[in-house]
Amino acid sequence: MKKAELLAPAGNMEKLKMAFHYGADAVFLGGKMFNLRAGSHNFNDEELEEAVAYANSLGKKVYVTLNIIPHNNELEYLPEYVIYLEKIGVNGVIVADLGVFQVVKENTNLSISVSTQASNTNWRSVKMWKDLGARRVVLAREISLDNIAEIRAKVPDIELEVFIHGAMCMSVSGRCLLSNYMTGRDANRGDCAQSCRWKYSVVEETRPGEYMPVFEDERGTYIFNSKDLCTIEIIDKILDLGVDSLKIEGRMKGIYYVSNAVKMYREAIDEYYSGDYKYNPKWLEEIKSTSNRSFTKGFYYGQPGPEANNYNDRNSYSQTHQLVAKIEEKLGNNEYLVAIRNRVESGETLEVITPKGEPREIVLPKMTMILKGNKEEESTFANPNSFAKITLEGDFEPMDMIRRRLDK
Repeated sequence: MKKAELLAPAGNMEKLKMAFHYGADAVFLGGKMFNLRAGSHNFNDEELEEAVAYANSLGKKVYVTLNIIPHNNELEYLPEYVIYLEKIGVNGVIVADLGVFQVVKENTNLSISVSTQASNTNWRSVKMWKDLGARRVVLAREISLDNIAEIRAKVPDIELEVFIHGAMCMSVSGRCLLSNYMTGRDANRGDCAQSCRWKYSVVEETRPGEYMPVFEDERGTYIFNSKDLCTIEIIDKILDLGVDSLKIEGRMKGIYYVSNAVKMYREAIDEYYSGDYKYNPKWLEEIKSTSNRSFTKGFYYGQPGPEANNYNDRNSYSQTHQLVAKIEEKLGNNEYLVAIRNRVESGETLEVITPKGEPREIVLPKMTMILKGNKEEESTFANPNSFAKITLEGDFEPMDMIRRRLDK
């Protein structure tokens, strides 16, 4: 059986390496041009080449986003850029605009994935893209399991990619005008201000008051604020459809989010292909450990109701754990060099997260801080953006993460 690809976001080189370390088969990322994450670090040409070489060394894949909706003046450099992407060996590009699609086809033999921005929700549009030469279609997020099943049946000879986890946009597959209208920052050019997360006051001018929504209180309403997509509880139902790629959203999220989401979905996918699938509640428990707006299954079971939105609170994030450090290097004799991300103190009970298996509990020992000039100093605490040597009982690897539980 052909296994579905687990596709993770990579906002920078560190996130790319973390995604692969925790089990992603492929990543999607943006270069410095033509992609829809202007606020992300993105990859310059040198970093793109490094990313492709690193992925190739692991037998993994890299897809580059070209999903901007460009204006005429931006098309001039596109042919040269796509030729460059093919030359360095990227595995494919993600395209939303027909003009960009044509430029890629005319200048390269790159594999093309049609972006979710193209809002494909029916088999006819998917077939059209296949006939034009697309290898893959990233289906719109506004689509049900039954709809996907019909598309798969009627267009069997094209790859289908679906979103399984991450932030949901209040507009159709992200094609939103709120940000542009209110701030001049164009979501379709990678510069969304996330206006859907703001507080609003709802005014109904045409219907009697008794028909007013009940979501507004004295603080206003967050009527556009969707919960985050999470499909870990139904991942087997999605895999049953025969899709080719499962996509986690979040190029601007931190390494803990990316790594933890990849690890949990990796476990669930591997469990599915073992032939003896059984849902593990710990998968969802672990996913909740990272910052989230609470979860919805999106459109997979049909049109979502009011339960899919956070109507009353923009800052509805919750999490049970916090990343405090990342292992940078294994020094020998159970000694490790770690990068400190949040303040820690000796004596704290923490957990080490590895690509496989349960979190391993540790008690943080005294640390040897690495100071300027490579000087060393023993300490019982460490602040963010510092490096320390610590001794840990157990066998760990670079890129393993250390976290603390917040609700103890």
